[in-house]
Amino acid sequence: MAGLLMNYCAECGTRLELKKCKEEGLVPYCKSCEAFRFPVFNTAISTVLINRDKNKVLLIQQYGKTDNILVAGYINKGESAEHALAREVMEEMGMTVAAYRFMKSEYYPGSNTLIFNYISMADSEDLSKMTEEVDRAGWYSFEEGKRIIKPGSLAERFYHYFLESTDSGKDISLIAAGQTGII
Repeated sequence: MAGLLMNYCAECGTRLELKKCKEEGLVPYCKSCEAFRFPVFNTAISTVLINRDKNKVLLIQQYGKTDNILVAGYINKGESAEHALAREVMEEMGMTVAAYRFMKSEYYPGSNTLIFNYISMADSEDLSKMTEEVDRAGWYSFEEGKRIIKPGSLAERFYHYFLESTDSGKDISLIAAGQTGII
């Protein structure tokens, strides 16, 4: 079946066929389950993590690579994106998210992942609680960050969007983490 993202039903294993679904057009359909099967993909967060003075960004290196990237990680089943944001910052850097704001999302085909990007503020600049998930981390001015973030990466696109949408970091508005009850 050309054009199908999935050939077999994930629930019962029956071969899927294309069937018209209201406003969606042709969608894979399982006759056995009598259900449409929409694409399955991963979800993750990434964050432009800034300091309390709103003048530095944290960039990290992981997995033996020397590329400077943003803190990121997968969202667990049953977990909100905001909770994953707080968890990943704590897991990787040992820091608490003091404030945050959703920026934008983008699908990354390389890992079949929809990534939700945030601006978040760390409770401190202390790197001593960094975990083994991170090889190296550093705080950089926004201008330095622009020069050293991995070229051509999704992290770079998210970071440039951050700079564009905040007038190069001059107009950053965030929500206090405790204010929403989400984090």
